[in-house]
Amino acid sequence: MSLVTTHILDTAAGRPAAGVGVRLETGAGEPVADGRTDTDGRIRDLGPDTLEPGVYRLVFDTGAYLGPDSFFPEVTLTFRIADGTEHHHVPLLLSPFAYSTYRGS
Repeated sequence: MSLVTTHILDTAAGRPAAGVGVRLETGAGEPVADGRTDTDGRIRDLGPDTLEPGVYRLVFDTGAYLGPDSFFPEVTLTFRIADGTEHHHVPLLLSPFAYSTYRGS
């Protein structure tokens, strides 16, 4: 399993959001890895097994999933990694006009 994993739940539809593109970047915007959510809305193999401590972000291509007129064409979640060997799960709960997140396990 990667150091950083994610999943997206479409709270309006009540199901996982499959096929959503996600990029992992450094806080300065340098690409680290990218992937696409599976049928369960998860990316289990995003990025390396270790990362340097620092600020990172996940950039979700929500516009491709929600459609061309989506209110949130992209969602960026910025988070800090203090221990570059500890697993970080960063989920996204998504609907057409709202989103939320939390530190998962």
